Amino acid sequence: MATQNTANSGLQLATESMTPLHWIGVVLAVVTGVLHLGLGASFGLSGFGISFIVAGIAFLGGAAAIVVDYRRRLFYLLGIPFTLGQIVAWYVVNAPSFSPLGLADKAVQVAFVVVLVLLLRRN
Repeated sequence: MATQNTANSGLQLATESMTPLHWIGVVLAVVTGVLHLGLGASFGLSGFGISFIVAGIAFLGGAAAIVVDYRRRLFYLLGIPFTLGQIVAWYVVNAPSFSPLGLADKAVQVAFVVVLVLLLRRN
């Protein structure tokens, strides 16, 4: 009966193939992901709370996918409309009363979209 080496199976970090632009994107995704998780926790299990938690998990999951080199191009393609949708939804829900934290998060997200577009064009 053959044994399987489980130490080398599964996903592994693939940071050697990451450029500084990848790292900038990962940092931006983690920042907005953590902000969304924090907002989700503050809203609790309301509709807003759950939507923030889902968005936070999506940003953090996307960052993790990039670090392990799992279908990077697909995540660039999905991340652009997902993040743009976040920006539009934030504007619709909050206009004209924008908080400094909300504005900072949207600045992070705009930068994140720019990074994703650049990564997509390079790939």
